[in-house]
Amino acid sequence: MTQNDANTFTSQRAPEAVGAFPHARRVGDLLFLSGMGPRKRDSKDIPGVTLDVQGNITDYDIAIQCRCVFDNVRTVLEDAGVAWDSIVDVTVFLTNMKKDFPTFNKLYAEYFAGPGNPNPTRTTLEVNCLPTPIAIELKVIAAMRAAN
Repeated sequence: MTQNDANTFTSQRAPEAVGAFPHARRVGDLLFLSGMGPRKRDSKDIPGVTLDVQGNITDYDIAIQCRCVFDNVRTVLEDAGVAWDSIVDVTVFLTNMKKDFPTFNKLYAEYFAGPGNPNPTRTTLEVNCLPTPIAIELKVIAAMRAAN
């Protein structure tokens, strides 16, 4: 993790930002993560997404995208020295609530609910699109507690 200044962080392992913003910013005892999608570092490919020659989504696997997003969030937290169970709030953006929510909700419970998981507050919203051809993005807030 590169600490850009006393309060902003950019992970060398997480996907590059699609704009002029850090992966995370500390304010007081909270760490705010920028919106995190299912991309991989140093790649234009998006796991679980099939695009046509014009760059339009022809098919996608929400389960693959969810797992990738959760792993990206974990990477940024780890690189900032923050424990996974320090997550206090998650905002979820889905592009197809009706189709994707049941799968997302099941996978979310595997990562965020139950013993050893953070069980944060959550808001889930449907949006008509996201900045890249993805079906999910997470916005996360965590308490600045050290990773175990």
